[in-house]
Amino acid sequence: MTNVGAQCSFLKGSVELKKCLQAAGRKERFGAGQILFREEDNNFGVFLLLKGKIRMGVRGLPKLDRLFSAGSVLGLPSTFTGHPYSLTAEAVSEANVINVPQEAFVQLMRDRPELCREATEMLGREVTYIQRALAERRKQADSKRIAANELAVVM
Repeated sequence: MTNVGAQCSFLKGSVELKKCLQAAGRKERFGAGQILFREEDNNFGVFLLLKGKIRMGVRGLPKLDRLFSAGSVLGLPSTFTGHPYSLTAEAVSEANVINVPQEAFVQLMRDRPELCREATEMLGREVTYIQRALAERRKQADSKRIAANELAVVM
């Protein structure tokens, strides 16, 4: 397999969270290269990865790509807030997932405070990553703008 990003484990759910997500969602299969969700897509829930590998990243910043394996819960920030996804999730191998629609996920969080606490801790780690990625994107854009201005001055 080619290098597709850093291996991450900070979005892995507990046995109980995974069990509840499986009961609340429906199983889906994605082939290598298929997109689970794209940056700026409207939310359609969280994804519990059962089998396979998923790459998540921010458009235009491939060095920030991360690779997730079985047990990871993807799409938490968007599902908690109802806003569009901030990242793109792509299968890098055949992947089996459980897709839990936003309404079912939010109800589960209301019904099970201990699972809500676990999910919000995962959410905090994911939001921290997204903020760093967006700061990196701004930094790159600023560097390009400065370089273009310097080139314009020279000409």
